[in-house]
Amino acid sequence: MPQFNRQPYQIDPFFRRLFILVAIGVFLYILYLLKPIIIPFLSAFILAYAINPLVQKLQDKFHLRRWVAILLVYVSIGLGVGLILWWLLPLAWNQIQDAWKYMPTVIDYYNNTIRGWVRSHTPIRLPVLEVRDMSKSLVDYLKENYNITDASSFFTNLLLSGVGIINVAGMIVLVPILMFYFLYNWDERLYQMRHAIPNRYVPTVYEIAKESDAALMSFLKGQLLVMVLLGLTYAVQLQLIGLKVGLIIGMIAGLASFVPYLGFTLGFIAAIIAGFFQFGLDWVHIGLIVGAFMVGQAVEGYILQPLLLGDKIGLSPLWVIFAVLAGAQLAGIVGMLIALPLASVINVLARHAYQSYQEGNFYRGDGQLSLFPERTLKDVKQEQALKEAQEEYEKRQMSLLDRIKAMF
Repeated sequence: MPQFNRQPYQIDPFFRRLFILVAIGVFLYILYLLKPIIIPFLSAFILAYAINPLVQKLQDKFHLRRWVAILLVYVSIGLGVGLILWWLLPLAWNQIQDAWKYMPTVIDYYNNTIRGWVRSHTPIRLPVLEVRDMSKSLVDYLKENYNITDASSFFTNLLLSGVGIINVAGMIVLVPILMFYFLYNWDERLYQMRHAIPNRYVPTVYEIAKESDAALMSFLKGQLLVMVLLGLTYAVQLQLIGLKVGLIIGMIAGLASFVPYLGFTLGFIAAIIAGFFQFGLDWVHIGLIVGAFMVGQAVEGYILQPLLLGDKIGLSPLWVIFAVLAGAQLAGIVGMLIALPLASVINVLARHAYQSYQEGNFYRGDGQLSLFPERTLKDVKQEQALKEAQEEYEKRQMSLLDRIKAMF
C-alpha cells in the first residue's frame, strides 16, 4: 500500500494576522456599543483605585476585615460630604435668592443703560426685555425643542425626563455597589493579573505599573487639594469684593479647575457678568474681580501646583492642552476629566517605549540591512558645503542675460 508523506498543517501568517486585526476591531466595536454599560463599571473601578490605599491602611493598621474597612471608608466619605453640604447648601441658597431678587434691577439696567449705549454707539437696536416676554420666549423654546404643544405632550416629556432622572439615580446607587466588589477582591485580581503576564516581561511590567501608580496617586491627591484651596481663594476674594454670588462662583471655579483652564475661564466669565449686573459699569469693582482671578492664577501657578503637584504628570503645557481637547473630542465631559490621568500613564508608557527603542538594534544600526549609504554626520556636512559652493560658483558664472532668463 503506498505511503503518503503528510506535510504538517500550517496557518498562513497573513491570514492569522488578518484574523487578529478583525477580532480586535470587532471587540472594540462591541465595547463602543456597550459604552452605556461600561461607563459605570469604569467609573467604579477608577474610584475604587483612588480609595484603595485608604482601605488598605485601615485594614493593615487596625487588623480589620476587608469589608469592615471598606464600610468605614464609605461612612467617612458620606459624613464628610454631608457636613460640606450642610454648610454649603444654606449659603448657596441664600446667594441664589439674592441673585433672583436682583433680577428686576438687572432687567431695568439692561433696558435703560445697555440698550441706550448700544443704540448710540452701534447700529444695533436691542429689544426691550420684560418678564412677560421672557416667559413667552421660554414657552416658545420648549415648544420648538421639546415638542411641547399641549398638556399631554408636556407630561409625556416630563415622564421621560423622570425616567432619565431615575436612571441617573440608579447609576448613583450602582457605582458604590460596584466599587465595593472591586475593592473587596482587589488583591485577588492583582494576583491573577500578575500570573497572566509572561515571566520574561514581569520586571518591566512591574516597573511601569509602579511608576504609573505613583504618578496617578500623587496627581489625584495633589489635584484634590489644589481644587479645594483654589476654590476657597476665589470665593473669599469675591466675597470680600461684595459680589453676592461670589461663594458659588468661587467654589465652582475651584472644582472645575480639575480640567486645566476650565475653572478659570468659567469662573472669570461668570464673575464678570455677575459683577456687571450688580455694580453696573463700575470699573473699580470690575477691576477688583479681574484682579481676584489674576491673584488666583498666581497662587495656583506659583504656590499650589509647585508645592502640591510639582511635576507629577511630566507633560508640557502644550501637551496638557492637547490631552484635554482630545479627551473632550473623544468622550465629552468624561474625556476631559480623565484626560490628564490617562495622559500621565501614556507618558510613562511612551518613556519606556522610547528607552527600549534606544536600546534596540534599529537605533544602534546592528543586525539589519542599511537603508541608506553608510556615512557619518561629518561627511554629510562636507557634502552639503561642497554643494552650496558649487551652486554659488555656477551663479557667478552666469551672464546677465542668463540671470534674466532664470528669473522668468
